[in-house]
Amino acid sequence: MVELTRKTIARFFLDRVAERRDQVALREKKFGIWRRVTWNEYLGHVKRFALGLASLGFERGHNFAILSENCCEWLYADLAVICLGGLSVGVYPTSPAAEVCYVVKHSDSRFVLAEDQEQTDKILEVMDELPLLNKIVVKDLKGMRHYPRDRILSFEEVEKLGAALEKRQPDLFDREAALGRPEDVAIMVYTSGTTGPPKGAMITHQNIEAMTAATVEAIGADRDDSVVSYLPLCHVAERIFSLFLPMHVGYAVSFAESIATIQSDLREIAPTIFLGVPRIWEKLHASILINIKDSAFTKRWIFERALSVGYGVAEARLAHQPVGFWKNSRHLAFRWLMLRALQNYVGLRKVRFCFSAAAPISPDVLKFFHALGIRVKEGYGMTETTGLAFIHMGDDVRIGTVGKPVGCITFDIAADGELLMKGESVFAGYYKDEAATRHTIVEGWLHSGDIAELDQAGHVRIVDRKKDIIITSGGKNIAPSEIENALKFSPYIKEAVVIGDNRRFLSALIQIDFDTVGKWATDHRIAYTNFKSLTQIQDVTDLIRKEVDAVNEQFSRVENVRKFMLLTKELDHDDDEVTATMKVRRKNIYERFSAEIEALYGT
Repeated sequence: MVELTRKTIARFFLDRVAERRDQVALREKKFGIWRRVTWNEYLGHVKRFALGLASLGFERGHNFAILSENCCEWLYADLAVICLGGLSVGVYPTSPAAEVCYVVKHSDSRFVLAEDQEQTDKILEVMDELPLLNKIVVKDLKGMRHYPRDRILSFEEVEKLGAALEKRQPDLFDREAALGRPEDVAIMVYTSGTTGPPKGAMITHQNIEAMTAATVEAIGADRDDSVVSYLPLCHVAERIFSLFLPMHVGYAVSFAESIATIQSDLREIAPTIFLGVPRIWEKLHASILINIKDSAFTKRWIFERALSVGYGVAEARLAHQPVGFWKNSRHLAFRWLMLRALQNYVGLRKVRFCFSAAAPISPDVLKFFHALGIRVKEGYGMTETTGLAFIHMGDDVRIGTVGKPVGCITFDIAADGELLMKGESVFAGYYKDEAATRHTIVEGWLHSGDIAELDQAGHVRIVDRKKDIIITSGGKNIAPSEIENALKFSPYIKEAVVIGDNRRFLSALIQIDFDTVGKWATDHRIAYTNFKSLTQIQDVTDLIRKEVDAVNEQFSRVENVRKFMLLTKELDHDDDEVTATMKVRRKNIYERFSAEIEALYGT
């Protein structure tokens, strides 16, 4: 169990600034140039923005929403609000106006930081429904010259107000920062809302310290590490790696230009710590396979041999068996011939610790990267546990499990298989929802809603969401996520939704990967115009059928996908088919595609 100092985030931040001063804290790419921010400069921005908010009437206990892609200003605002004793709320920048309205209104936010014109428009569209909202602070005012300025200020204007207040009251920021208590709520993170409206999970300074200290212990992070920030900062996992871990150990954070440029940004930064959600690992896997497929025969030959040797070495290491001189020599040769270049291609040549979390991932994807020499581990956590709860530590990696609990978590498995957790990192409850809090935390135990199993080595395996378990008409219990992840291992399948509750057999709705299937069609001289036309080509259906048949061979007969249908559109957050974190809203999918599902079963 980790020992806590009971310091607040503000105290950790000020201590780190005093220690690191002119060392690089943040890097952000603008117009192709990486710009650096030192720890002293970091503090300057946080202090000016905090005092600027104070001069505008922001008080201890007020709530502040942030609607922006990852950037330095996101962290400045987040820390400024926390240091003032306010509560910071992240809003997914991909959210439509109605979803933005729900979070800002439900959280009682008095101020909003909007990244640009697009995000500001979402707020203005629903302004009449937000009576508590006082000001919109905008990072980039481009295109907004004629917007009403009675409620809109630029980020720079707020900092100027803060600088003026600092001259009048030079010790105000330090006094406010010192008033915080470890049991105070520091941030509110809204759940993804796969089963209903998102809930605001209240997370205290103490929760954050417990989780951060346990994460440092589990992964061995230190000041010499580096990370690339690219997953949404309103998600608790990214907040840990881009804000709270740096507060503890002092490493630098680099902001990717966008999710679309993450691979090139990774190559430039070459981080030592990397968190990837399953979709990122799946995209990197597909990218490698497609590029190798288009390469010369010699390169393909070397790749196949290198991968074969890599799999052999990975299997030995995972089983804690000696690799052997001959196999190790061959592996070293292929590392210089191919594997090192592939590590560089995905930007992870220097990575020391990398893992997949936030959703289940196919074991085959993990094995593929282990064969490349990128030892991806798997972790598990929840917003309600302030992020990480289980992870593979050191060389104790068992693919197909999420490892063992981190130092601040104890766990149990209920009689019905549900994973239960307790510890210092378990959240304070849901904002304005005591009933949901009582339902989730029962007699001190956090009920995860996930079915879990414990293996002989003490590793936890997550079977599936309790509510997602399929019970066929024959009474067979089936975990759909295992089959779905196996399907998504194919470079041609982006999403799969397995169906079969109270049905005679399993079927699936499949969304193709437009890029890889489009390239396949082009290579085979098959004409198409858009996503829909591509899915209606018989050759494409046959291509996916081969992928489905290959997956069926891995499972028992009752777990086989007997029929499938290609979706003629991509699942979309705006259409309420997936969450902001790209988790499928199954209930909505079943309702929206009910006709297609009934057609699969001939009813």
